[in-house]
Amino acid sequence: MSDAETASDAPVETRQARPEDREAVVAFTRDTWPELGGDYIPRVFDEWVETDGADQRTFVATVDDQPVGICQGALLSDHEAWAQGMRVDPAYRGRNISPKLTEAVYEWAADSGATVCRNMVFSWNDAGLGQSRAMGFEPLAEFRWVEPEPRAGANPELDIVDDPTVAWSVFHGSDAYHELRGLGLDLEESWALAEITKERLAESDRAFAVADDERARGMTYRTRTFERENDDGEPETWCEYGVGAWDDHETLRALGDAIARDAAEQGAEQARMLVPETPRHVSDAAYARVDFSEDPDFVLERDLTRY
Repeated sequence: MSDAETASDAPVETRQARPEDREAVVAFTRDTWPELGGDYIPRVFDEWVETDGADQRTFVATVDDQPVGICQGALLSDHEAWAQGMRVDPAYRGRNISPKLTEAVYEWAADSGATVCRNMVFSWNDAGLGQSRAMGFEPLAEFRWVEPEPRAGANPELDIVDDPTVAWSVFHGSDAYHELRGLGLDLEESWALAEITKERLAESDRAFAVADDERARGMTYRTRTFERENDDGEPETWCEYGVGAWDDHETLRALGDAIARDAAEQGAEQARMLVPETPRHVSDAAYARVDFSEDPDFVLERDLTRY
């Protein structure tokens, strides 16, 4: 018999995750994407459960109280929620587990005051995209990473303006603002996008603009410096920048140099900046000879105002 045939047909329930759920969750998430080095859920499960509180809730779906699915909701502001980490035990697919988990996140988020819930799905993840649409998430934005190489000697051809208000003004008046619906990386939750405000930029590690003698022409902000393993299993330090906006490829070249120098000053070996996935932005990166990632990612949104 297959795993699906031997799986219990007891009712599916949802509840908050517990520390003792770890073994079961790790078992069905360990090999989600073996070609990408595995899933991140086994690495973060303990932290997720430990840090659950008013602004975060990790849910599991259970059959006979055995976890067979997981998803987490997080509040990014007083009205923005984020859903992430949706996984289902392959032996229990077809049991409406993903919808039950998503509904649990929606209810918790709406009860916590959120009027919108967003998520992010890799563009190549057909199943994730289909399930998100089935659960009421609507397409919102598309982004890609540009990846300037950290260089201590990088010398931007434009002036650097360390002013969050100037950076916000550049973003607010840019096509990047329109394409990304005003979103950039959240300051606390990695891989989550939230509405960029002047307050958020002021609280970031560093928000700056690049400018000529007449006006500011590009901007970004640094969200975090972190370590991750490279393809050889060795740790690398990364600097991450929450969004990029610029006028033209010359401005992007200067912005890339500013990031390269800033990241090097943080001791980073790699850097990346979130940018809109449009022909103009991606071709600007190619024209400016700034590396970029192979695939875009999609952001989707669910309205919770009538939930």
